[in-house]
Amino acid sequence: MKWFLIFWAGPIVFLAGWYWLSYYDLNFGIFMLTRQVHDLTFQIYGKALGLPPQEIPPLVARAIAVDSLVVFAIMGFRKRRQIAAWWRARHTSVSSADLASKESLSSAP
Repeated sequence: MKWFLIFWAGPIVFLAGWYWLSYYDLNFGIFMLTRQVHDLTFQIYGKALGLPPQEIPPLVARAIAVDSLVVFAIMGFRKRRQIAAWWRARHTSVSSADLASKESLSSAP
């Protein structure tokens, strides 16, 4: 499961880092991080997909969100017994009998 998460998060972190650095033109002398490459990349993808280049980043963000939901659903399904046990333990620890003990009640007439 650890490798699954690494291979899922690695490309997302790489893509987000490239997008952020190239969008703000923080290139550190690396041509791949310049704003020119950023604009050219989205122009190429826009022509290939038949979309305006400014519509592509929200589509990629939406795809990452859907993929993340699928990954977390798979993780939740694999750990469903542990999650259910935690949920039951959480709700049984706070019962009404604990709240109304003799020490917590007032002894006033």
